[in-house]
Amino acid sequence: MPALRLKTKLVFAITGMVLAIVVTLATLYFSEVLRIGMQQTLLNGEEIAHNILDVAREPLEKDLSATKVDLNDPRQIEDAVTEILQSDPGLNDLLESFLSYSPNIRDVAIVSVSGRALVHSSPSLIGQTLKRREEFSTIANGSIWKQFKVIYGPLETYDVVLPLARNDVPFGEIRVGVAMVLLKNTLRPVLTHALIFAGVSILVCLVLAAGLSNFALRPLEAISRRLDLISAGQVETAEAPKPRLDEYGAVTTKIDRLGRQMRDVKEVFSALKENLDQMMANLQDGVMLFTSDLRVVLVSASAERFVGKPRGEMLGNHPTEIFSEDSRLGRALLAAFEKRVPLEQEDIELENGRRIQIALDFIEERGERIGALLTLRDAESVHRIEDEIELSRRLSAIGRLTSGVAHEVKNPINAIVVHLEVMRQKLQQMDPDTRRHMDVISSEIRRLDRVLQTLVDFTRPVELRLTEMDLRKLVDEVALLASPEAERHNVHIHRETSSEPLPVRIDADLVKQAVLNIVINGVQAMPEGGNLHISTQRNSELATIEVRDEGPGIPAEIRDKIYNLYFTTKKGGSGIGLAMAYRVVQLHNGALEFDSVEGQGATFTFRIPLMESNTTVEQPAAAPADSVKMA
Repeated sequence: MPALRLKTKLVFAITGMVLAIVVTLATLYFSEVLRIGMQQTLLNGEEIAHNILDVAREPLEKDLSATKVDLNDPRQIEDAVTEILQSDPGLNDLLESFLSYSPNIRDVAIVSVSGRALVHSSPSLIGQTLKRREEFSTIANGSIWKQFKVIYGPLETYDVVLPLARNDVPFGEIRVGVAMVLLKNTLRPVLTHALIFAGVSILVCLVLAAGLSNFALRPLEAISRRLDLISAGQVETAEAPKPRLDEYGAVTTKIDRLGRQMRDVKEVFSALKENLDQMMANLQDGVMLFTSDLRVVLVSASAERFVGKPRGEMLGNHPTEIFSEDSRLGRALLAAFEKRVPLEQEDIELENGRRIQIALDFIEERGERIGALLTLRDAESVHRIEDEIELSRRLSAIGRLTSGVAHEVKNPINAIVVHLEVMRQKLQQMDPDTRRHMDVISSEIRRLDRVLQTLVDFTRPVELRLTEMDLRKLVDEVALLASPEAERHNVHIHRETSSEPLPVRIDADLVKQAVLNIVINGVQAMPEGGNLHISTQRNSELATIEVRDEGPGIPAEIRDKIYNLYFTTKKGGSGIGLAMAYRVVQLHNGALEFDSVEGQGATFTFRIPLMESNTTVEQPAAAPADSVKMA
């Protein structure tokens, strides 16, 4: 059930209070009016009953001993008294007068103990047994709700009863039938007007309460708007309210002061959070921070890969709830947590053969431990990064060396070319052998010059011409360019593109040439034909291109040399393609990795950072769902 607004609560409270007052006063008023009307009617009926008793007392007390009535027979006594009462003219006149001049009186009767009518204002009912009606005294002395039901309920007749006795022996009773016609006609309009007035009072109160709540809560609405501006960081742009000396002015001043403090704290917190989120998102190592009671309060995204659980299931839990004693990692960490012994770069081989490095540090402040920091690192990635750093260092050294060599050799080559042309001019008449040797020398010099130019181009700083594009489109173009070479080698190229865009910012020409080099190498590695698979997919913040062939694979003894400049195992190969591809990927802050099993082919994987998700790039043409096959 949604919570009520303060204005609604205030309206309900004021209306409820007025309603309680109106109901209380109305109940008191109604109770008094009904009590007076009911008591007056009851007194009127009792007065009539006593008047009848006064007239009937003499016949009741008449001596019957001189008559033939058997005084021991109650029935004969009852019949004798009945005859006397019925023949008494004064009693009959009195009954008729009550009916004529008392509108509330419906009937009057004297009944015996058995309920038989001895005397009745309606002669047809004399001698019949009368049904006993509810006594009016129970209504007059009852609750207000019972009296309300009588006034607003169906018309009924009630009895005012007065007992009769003869010689101190119960003889019967006088029943005065009281009808509610006059009482209803008298009290109902009064009560109805009172009810209408009470309802109108409540409605007026509701309207007044709504207006009063608006007036009373107007300062709170202004304060709420001020707080909204402060929470949105717009406290400087908000128009300052006019200074007031009441409570609203004091609260507004304090809110402004609090808003400035919140803004300063929010700026610091936002900067820290942004830096922390960026660091945790880009961190390849798994990081977990524990409190003093060893509850996890911070988990990096990479930690999920090592532990095998999502962050939501780890946050707030104890190490015993996260790690299992059935695993080597869990046993090592739980033992360290239990003994409070730190771990420093300990290598652990998991059940699947993967090796990771773990480090556990207990954080202390003033000699008291306030938490723990667990770091999980992929040992294979560390070794791979070290190999890449070593390869980059070697390529850089080779680049510096080749740059110097090319510069030193370039000048002698230029001199040789010049002197060769001079010799051509001086030797006007050359025999065919001499001309053939001269042509060979010229051709080899030009080839040597191209090699040197390649060295200069490879070591020269590259100015990237970056454009935004979908990496899937580049893969489509590479597959198209490689199709003629694939046809010559009877290789089928299968392309498997990602279903979602892969927006990147790259030098399209360089990356296309790098990927094409890998694809052509894969095609040439299968002289007898086969299948070459090119696939693209999104991997976290990276776009990957995977090129997998079915060739003989890369021998283990040369795997650490394949990125070396001019290293090649192909006849007629230049040894520049892989080195250039590796350099292009590095220039784009990416990575080029390979995996190979001898006799089962090789797989090269390009990893290039994706652009931000809200950037729109050119989409490639729709590709087949499964693959593209080129003969």
